[in-house]
Amino acid sequence: MNFAGLLKAFDTIVVLRDAARRFKAPAPPQPTGDPTAMTAGGPTALSGAIEARLTGVVVAALKEAFDRDHARLELERAQLDEQRRRAEESLRAELRRQAADREVGRLRLIAATALGGWVAAVALMVVRLGDASIASRGVSVVGWLLLLAALGTAFMAQGRVSASVTDNTATVEAGQAGMIALWLLIAGLACAAIALLL
Repeated sequence: MNFAGLLKAFDTIVVLRDAARRFKAPAPPQPTGDPTAMTAGGPTALSGAIEARLTGVVVAALKEAFDRDHARLELERAQLDEQRRRAEESLRAELRRQAADREVGRLRLIAATALGGWVAAVALMVVRLGDASIASRGVSVVGWLLLLAALGTAFMAQGRVSASVTDNTATVEAGQAGMIALWLLIAGLACAAIALLL
C-alpha cells in the first residue's frame, strides 16, 4: 500500500472519529419531553450504531485498498518475471549467434585455405607439367580432389551451422562435416607437398 493511500485512510478515520464524538456529546436539554426517555437508550444507542457502521465502512475501505495494492504488486511482479524471461531468452539467442559466427568463421577459413591450396597445386603442376613424373601427377590429382572435397564439405558444414541458429533445440556446431573438412584439407595439402617432392 502506498503512502498516499495510508494518509487518505488515516484522514477518513479521523473524520469518522470526530463525527462519532459529536454524536456522543450530551445533547442540550430540551424543554419538552421526558428527559429520562432521551438518556435511557435513545442517543447513546444511536451513536453506538453509527459508530459501528462507520467502523465497518472504514474497515471495508482499508481492506479494499489493501486488496487493490496487493493486486497491483502481483501484476508488477508478473511483469518483472516476464521481462526477466525475455532478457534471458535474448541472452541465449545472442550467445547462440556468437557461437555460430565463430564456427562459420572457422569453416570459411578452412574453405579459403582449401581453395588457395587447390589453386596453388594446379599452378605448380602446370609449371612442372613437362618435368613431373606419372607418380607426381597422380598424387597431385589426388591432392586436388581432396582439396575440392574439403571445400565442398566446409560449405555443407556452414549450411548446417546456419540452420542450427534458427532451431533453438539444436546445438550450434558443424558436427562431423566440420571435422571431415579439416582432415580433407590436411590430406590434400600433404598430397600437394608430396607431389612436389616426387
